[in-house]
Amino acid sequence: MNTKEILIEHLHPAEAFGVHNQNLKTFQIHFPKLKIVARGNQVLLEGKNSDIELFEDKFDQMIQHIQQYGGISSLQIEGILSGAMSKEPNSPKPLENGDQGDIILYGNHAKVIRAKTPNQRKMVQLMHSNDILFAIGPAGTGKTYTAVALAVKALKNKEIKRIILARPAVEAGENLGFLPGDLKEKIDPYLRPLYDALDDMIPTDKLKSYIETRVIEIAPMAFMRGRTLDNAYVILDEAQNATDLQLKMFLTRMGPNAKFIITGDLTQIDLPRKGMSGLVKAVKILEGIEGIEFAYLTFEDVVRHKLVKNIIKAYDKSVESLIDRSEKQ
Repeated sequence: MNTKEILIEHLHPAEAFGVHNQNLKTFQIHFPKLKIVARGNQVLLEGKNSDIELFEDKFDQMIQHIQQYGGISSLQIEGILSGAMSKEPNSPKPLENGDQGDIILYGNHAKVIRAKTPNQRKMVQLMHSNDILFAIGPAGTGKTYTAVALAVKALKNKEIKRIILARPAVEAGENLGFLPGDLKEKIDPYLRPLYDALDDMIPTDKLKSYIETRVIEIAPMAFMRGRTLDNAYVILDEAQNATDLQLKMFLTRMGPNAKFIITGDLTQIDLPRKGMSGLVKAVKILEGIEGIEFAYLTFEDVVRHKLVKNIIKAYDKSVESLIDRSEKQ
């Protein structure tokens, strides 16, 4: 009899073993002559060499699938073990020619997360060669979603060690005291869009673990003061509601190995005066600095309901009309 120890790296053992070790139990059914024991992040095997080698091959296929797609179903495991994975109905569909370049990553249940519009693709391209990107455009253009996808991809590829997501909470002054509950309960409603994006891309259990261990940190931008954010992908969402001083403070937190994406909509400034927005000033003074780029999204990039494009266009015309009238008076 031969023995073998398989070490599980870059993946939580619970993801590989399954709930109540269900994945291993499925493997045991297919390898009845092998003794299979799970211990920590190890799988201990005892049996014939031929069985051990086949087990290793199938187990490695399962690990690769989990790492690429964020999870695996019992049906997909059966497909791997039977050698019929390509016929398995829940596998990702073959991509059409040209589509592969738009894919950012595979999310939960093999969901394809891709850049869907020209300016979303521009965001992806600009982040390959720059460390700070301002993504500016109206609601529904996928700014935040694309930014989070890029951050999750970098984490999965081990380019960085953590993701930090920030937002100006409630208002630029971040007066959260009047809200009920603890800090998390106060800020969660304002960070919901970030959670929604993460829910699409990371399995629930792993996301919970990442947040608990601060691999993924979600907080009001005021909590960035005094810190150096390094080995991280940092996203500031709704940056139009940060003042000039706040945005300067945020940008100067950047460590040597960090990437920053700042998203905002200049048509939805909630500050008392539009001129208070740090994003407005940043657009004027930071363009032209090497390593900082700007991606401007328009109503053509809207990926929500088709009516959203028309709503944005109608409001834009209304604003232009009001400006024309005020100039004539």
